[in-house]
Amino acid sequence: MVLPYKHEPFTDFSEDTNKKAFEKSLKLVNSYLGQDYPLVIGGEYITTDDKIVSVNPSNKEEVIGRVSKASRELAEKAMQTADETFKTWRKVKPEVRADILFRAAAIIRRRKHEFSALLVKEAGKPWNEADADTAEAIDFLEYYARQMLKLKDGMPVESRAGEYNRYSYIPLGVGVIISPWNFPFAIMAGTTVAAIVTGNTVLLKPASTTPVVAAKFVEVMEEAGLPKGVLNYVPGSGSEVGDYLVDHPRTRFISFTGSREVGTRIYERASKVNEGQIWLKRVIAEMGGKDTIVVDNEGDLELAAQSIVASAFGFSGQKCSACSRAVIHEDVYDSVVERVVELTKELSVNDPSDNKHFMGPVIDQGAFDKIMSYIEIGKGEGTLAAGGEGDSSKGFFIQPTVFTDVDRSARIMKEEIFGPVVAITKAKNFDEAIEIANDTEYGLTGAVITNNREHIEQAREDFHVGNLYFNRGCTGAIVGYQPFGGFNMSGTDSKAGGPDYLLLHLQAKTTSETL
Repeated sequence: MVLPYKHEPFTDFSEDTNKKAFEKSLKLVNSYLGQDYPLVIGGEYITTDDKIVSVNPSNKEEVIGRVSKASRELAEKAMQTADETFKTWRKVKPEVRADILFRAAAIIRRRKHEFSALLVKEAGKPWNEADADTAEAIDFLEYYARQMLKLKDGMPVESRAGEYNRYSYIPLGVGVIISPWNFPFAIMAGTTVAAIVTGNTVLLKPASTTPVVAAKFVEVMEEAGLPKGVLNYVPGSGSEVGDYLVDHPRTRFISFTGSREVGTRIYERASKVNEGQIWLKRVIAEMGGKDTIVVDNEGDLELAAQSIVASAFGFSGQKCSACSRAVIHEDVYDSVVERVVELTKELSVNDPSDNKHFMGPVIDQGAFDKIMSYIEIGKGEGTLAAGGEGDSSKGFFIQPTVFTDVDRSARIMKEEIFGPVVAITKAKNFDEAIEIANDTEYGLTGAVITNNREHIEQAREDFHVGNLYFNRGCTGAIVGYQPFGGFNMSGTDSKAGGPDYLLLHLQAKTTSETL
């Protein structure tokens, strides 16, 4: 019997035993830094001369690992392997596929601190953020396995006298999984196993800044009993391997998490019917946000300030759900801003291997340069009330940055920065606050801090985001509890960790038998 789903608990690092266990795992990860990782195609380990070098964003000199890089020829080999394996994998019973996910979840749970410690090193995540990432990966495996067991018999339809009708789901085919660096375990694992448990075979192309945790996950799936050829690990460049696989006539669907620019480009390329292609490709895309916390004049102001700071600066603001805008009612604007600045200035930024710091680095030099350029733009668009400095001499560290008195049409109010920068503006009333919150091409997350029930119901109807939270921050969706995904340029409204997510990887088939 499968136990009811319950999300993986977060680790309390104030307990000394947990702290020591995590420190032990950091030492374990340190012991295997710098290793080489091969491609995995059809269970075959393939080493190439061309490598992706993963480095610690807190310490550019420290190599996490060297990962073999796929060429187009190897990508084609992986495609052929996945295409062939699909013929048998699609016929494996859903219960068997689900059991592999349950086993993989158990393996990861036993190695939870090790995976989290690897995320501290490879992604620059503080302990609590890394722990949440690993917990979410476990949640995705557990939840999607259970969802598949619910879907395996299809849906009931009516039958008339003399006929018997069935409505069942069948897998799509070969999927290309292009996963992000900001949740390099949770989203990478979740998108991969959603495709696998539904009977598809996959080519996994992880983010080039965080490929080692993906290699470790591939090892876990193999240990859990996944047949060779179902999951093929093909890290490589987007222009060489990514485009090739997106365009490939045997690609049936693409599951992408990343920037709006790359996501729309994939969507456009996938819409083209290439020679030999006999289907319209499906695209599952999650493409970012410009997320707002609205503070009403009838809300808990301390809660508001705490929520803005935690949502803006958790994991250095490198979440598509991060609070990058706050819209505050003019009656309480000054007091909330004062408290936000005060709390921000208390935050420490340094190497997250030491659990004393709230924030670690941003992911790489490109991110550092982009964020610092937006800070310069912000200096001309608002008042720099906190932060504004960056140091990339050893790692990519940027101080949490607050801009106040920003015009609603300013660039830092409109464009996704993806870093520890929050822009704050004021609104005359609640109606205007919601209007400003919606004044963006994105629609992913948002939050409203208010004790006014009418305003809560108004926001429920009119605040156009996929995940809306009341009286809390706008980050931290939990699998199975707050299915995650947004509207407009935030993506295809594909609700990860929700009851209909697996259906995106399936197609429906009606069979009707005359008796």
